[in-house]
Amino acid sequence: MGTPHFAVPSLVALLEHHQVVGIVTQPDRPAGRGRNVSPSPVKEAAVARGLPILQPPKLRSPEARDWLATMRPDVIVVAAFGQILQPALLELPAHGCLNVHASLLPRYRGAAPIPAAILAGDLTTGVTIMRMDPGMDTGPILAQAGLPIAPHDTTATLTDRLADLGARLLVNTLSDWLAGHVPAQPQNPAQATYCRPLDKKDGLLDWTRPAVHLDRQVRACDPWPGAYTTWKGNIFKVLRARPRPELEGKGDPGQVVALPGAVGVVTGQGLLELLEVRLAGKKSMTAEVFVRGQHGMAEGKLGGG
Repeated sequence: MGTPHFAVPSLVALLEHHQVVGIVTQPDRPAGRGRNVSPSPVKEAAVARGLPILQPPKLRSPEARDWLATMRPDVIVVAAFGQILQPALLELPAHGCLNVHASLLPRYRGAAPIPAAILAGDLTTGVTIMRMDPGMDTGPILAQAGLPIAPHDTTATLTDRLADLGARLLVNTLSDWLAGHVPAQPQNPAQATYCRPLDKKDGLLDWTRPAVHLDRQVRACDPWPGAYTTWKGNIFKVLRARPRPELEGKGDPGQVVALPGAVGVVTGQGLLELLEVRLAGKKSMTAEVFVRGQHGMAEGKLGGG
């Protein structure tokens, strides 16, 4: 069971080492600027390999339950599926339902662990293989693997790396789990943290915050919802930036200042150097090129904070 790109490496790895009897993924939905109805990445991978596919609007429907029971899976593997599994479904496979979760549980239970780790300024993160129970990412841990978060990592780049790590950890764990050789370790609830899904407003840059925080926000919101502010009443997206906490510019937070061969913005602490930007309805470009084409921006002020 899975839906986005994060789940595809786990599917491919399972196909190389185990028999996959069927795929469950979210229904086709509008995507992209044209809002054309598109299949999920997992469905595309499953179709290319001729696998049976179920796309239930609600997993708790009788049709979905009957389909899954007919498949008679020994174990169900879940990776970023996007729906809650009911207790009856969790008990359907003899070896339970395993989840590939993109954090080192119990830290960052919930729907958006990757941007949460970047926003918090964590230096490391990882993946957890967990046996699912009725709680929100509360089940016992079978295996974990970590990796460093690079200073330039975005949610997009970190997701790709964690997806590959999760796929490797899954296949390295699953056979031993099926053979009864992997103990399930309970999580310590006292160490648990939770993260909610990102919302559009989470991309709004508050220039009174420190530059190091705003840099993390830009990276955490890539690819969605995107970090943004306003310029002359229009949405102004900051696609890439880097913190310059050692520099202090004149003016209030949001003030644009010229740097040697670059552009900075005054923040609550230090400058945020803009690298790549896009004004609503325009193409992306380097901040330096953009400012040269915008009269008065070098002495202007960005809103949104």
